[in-house]
Amino acid sequence: MGLLSQVHAGRASMPPRLMVYGTEGIGKSTLASRAPKPIFVQTEDGLGEIDCHKFPLARSLDDVLAALAELHDEPHDYQTVVIDSLDWLERMIWDALCKHYGVASIEKVDGGYGKGYVHAMTHWRQVVDRLALLRSQRNMMVVLVAHAKVERFEDPEEAAYDRYSPRLNKHAAALIAEWCDGVLFATRKIVTRTETGAFNRTRTKAAPVGKDGGERILRCIGGPSCIAKNRYGLPSELPLDWDSLSAGLFRDPNINPSPTEGVSSNG
Repeated sequence: MGLLSQVHAGRASMPPRLMVYGTEGIGKSTLASRAPKPIFVQTEDGLGEIDCHKFPLARSLDDVLAALAELHDEPHDYQTVVIDSLDWLERMIWDALCKHYGVASIEKVDGGYGKGYVHAMTHWRQVVDRLALLRSQRNMMVVLVAHAKVERFEDPEEAAYDRYSPRLNKHAAALIAEWCDGVLFATRKIVTRTETGAFNRTRTKAAPVGKDGGERILRCIGGPSCIAKNRYGLPSELPLDWDSLSAGLFRDPNINPSPTEGVSSNG
């Protein structure tokens, strides 16, 4: 059988793969708990106040892989797998490498010079492969939760600037962002105002929009302030709630077709 006989045409509908990242306490885990029948693989102890189904707290990379394997092999009715959080999972990957090489720091793995971060990618690909099997063979949606960090971005076309990105090593962040259909930044809506004070001096002040510290939103398209992308034609921002996100993810493509790829600030 030749390759031409195996060509498929048209859309291939698959469950979404999302990474949601943001600052502590913004509501990332709560958002994930509203996904269809979720089960959490928890790598950090932060789900005590959230009503959800979760595996026992993972203490190692092997615990995480065992949970993903059980979801693949055993009967269940869960529809979404959530890893909460990726940056704590990264620490487990580093711990596994340090144990293997008998060193105390990821910086010293295999003699150092950044080799530890390269070796870590083998474990990250193992995690991604198991998530891909859950998606393709068990029809499960994937939601990956991460914290945010501020990084300096050297733009080759403009001046360097600070932006939010997932709190992961750059190699791991690039792999996850490329694999996911959506990278969404959870934040508060802020506006800036310019005020004129004494001696006609001007200053710019940031102020939250809305009550209780500001309206919580999801940024769905990247820009100078954050890394973000989506393949569903989502708008640049959405309210930080599952109903608003779900309406964009699962809309009828025959009524409102979406573009193949969203816009990402990192290409």
